[in-house]
Amino acid sequence: MREHRFEIALAAVLVALFAAFWWWQTPGNSGKLTVDEVDAYIRRIEPNLPMEPGEKAEVLARFRAWGEADDGQPVYMLNLMRYFDTLKRVPGTEAFKGTPAQANAYYESVALRLVARLGTYPVVGGEAAGVPDGAGVLHSNLLAFDREVDDWSRVLVMRYPNRRAFFNLISDPGYLDVMPYKLAALKVALIPVRAELVVPDLRWVLGMILLAAFLAIGWLRATCWR
Repeated sequence: MREHRFEIALAAVLVALFAAFWWWQTPGNSGKLTVDEVDAYIRRIEPNLPMEPGEKAEVLARFRAWGEADDGQPVYMLNLMRYFDTLKRVPGTEAFKGTPAQANAYYESVALRLVARLGTYPVVGGEAAGVPDGAGVLHSNLLAFDREVDDWSRVLVMRYPNRRAFFNLISDPGYLDVMPYKLAALKVALIPVRAELVVPDLRWVLGMILLAAFLAIGWLRATCWR
């Protein structure tokens, strides 16, 4: 037993790392959202959502319906974003003097720090590559051109471990402070996607890496370090 103390200690450390990462990816209560929870989130979001009353009511109704239909599973949020020609004047952004792209960059720099503690992370993100038409004008759709479904400037896919993580984010006072910068910079289509095919789940990737490291270190100790 004493001669394997190192291996036992290493295994304990790696298991602890895996458990911490698993918890990060499954924070808090992983059960489905209740109607009361959704109602509490909506009450926190409503006063600070920088939208006109009619638009705000429609968005909150959609949030409520989606939250109450929670299945408790991870969700991938597709963000399709189109920069406005000029920055819209949204309450909370009056002092900002940059371009729509700069306003969104500021929003993302803050938002990405906030989502990390929720077990949320970006899967892919970037500017649209652009497809030139016959006149040399860039569009974003390889198949056809329709202004309502084309000319997206930026695409971002975020993984949320559950819908609760999404509601925790959008009701966070720090997030609500920077949300106006996104709304001032972009037209956004926000599309929740069910995780029917995921390659890979990072929890298992880390688990396999840690297991491989443990076995490799054990083999090196047995063959080279003695």
